[in-house]
Amino acid sequence: MAQGRIGSLIRPVSLAEFALIDRIRARTTARADVVLGIGDDAALLQPRAGEQLVITTDTLNSGVHFPVETPAYDIGWKTLAVNLSDLAAMGARPAWCTLALSLPDADADWIEAFADGFFALADEHDIVLVGGDTTRGPLSLSVTAIGQVAPGQALRRDRAQVGDDIWVSGTLGDAAGALRLWQQNRLKVAVATLLSDDETLRQRLLRPIPRVTLGLRLRAYAHAAVDISDGLLSDLGHIAARSGVRAEVEADALPISSALREQLGREGARDCALRGGDDYELCFTVAPSQREAIHALSASLGLPLTRIGRIVEGQGVHCADADATDGGYQHFSERR
Repeated sequence: MAQGRIGSLIRPVSLAEFALIDRIRARTTARADVVLGIGDDAALLQPRAGEQLVITTDTLNSGVHFPVETPAYDIGWKTLAVNLSDLAAMGARPAWCTLALSLPDADADWIEAFADGFFALADEHDIVLVGGDTTRGPLSLSVTAIGQVAPGQALRRDRAQVGDDIWVSGTLGDAAGALRLWQQNRLKVAVATLLSDDETLRQRLLRPIPRVTLGLRLRAYAHAAVDISDGLLSDLGHIAARSGVRAEVEADALPISSALREQLGREGARDCALRGGDDYELCFTVAPSQREAIHALSASLGLPLTRIGRIVEGQGVHCADADATDGGYQHFSERR
């Protein structure tokens, strides 16, 4: 990836382009671990002594990962949030990121609003933008995020143990519910004044909260973890497959918001909770002996953590009262 060209959105080069580059550079943070950031062909970074790097990349496309009407601020926020969620699932502390943009045109107001959302979340989690690239084309955004973790402390998908409890953070299905309402033309993303329940779901779709602090704290308790980006059944299936175990989920134990139930009803809400993507909550497995510790962690973070099942011998994912063979979102699949 060619770094240091963030903001090269207007070609041929113009004063407006240089001003844009300067504005973005001014919003980045100077830090000792960034030896050389935006402005050169590549960045020079200084990792912490004795720590491993955790690297993840995600791409968001307009009309696929967010509605085309989505405000630029929310796109900026979500573009970074999905990568921070991956770092959280690994128990990594965020450090640096790069950003690649494909834009149909150089709308300065859109770019400023996008940057507002992106840097609001970046500043909250102390992650520094160190480079990137821009091209002209359909709206597409790609972030590579880099975190750090001490050797042996990373949370992984392949460490679930028979007998473990299965837990999830927050509530499930809200983002998928918002997308379903939008597709039914009942939720207008661009409208500022919405019904309270619709707004709750809308925020969950457009501004997911990466559970970075939870991921860091889970290093002391969790055996395995994954973030829920493609749906609970699908992502929990990754843990089951990688760990060589079977995951049993209790559908009645799923944490579902009152907003989702009110909008979609009991069955619709449950379907979104099981198969809907874009929640970016964490799913993790912990020994039953740690239940009190997880409850205490939940209280200390002010974040609901719910036990939804257990790990047993076998393969795959099973959910009573649900067809667990029909998983979550899959790219390049006819099913959506």
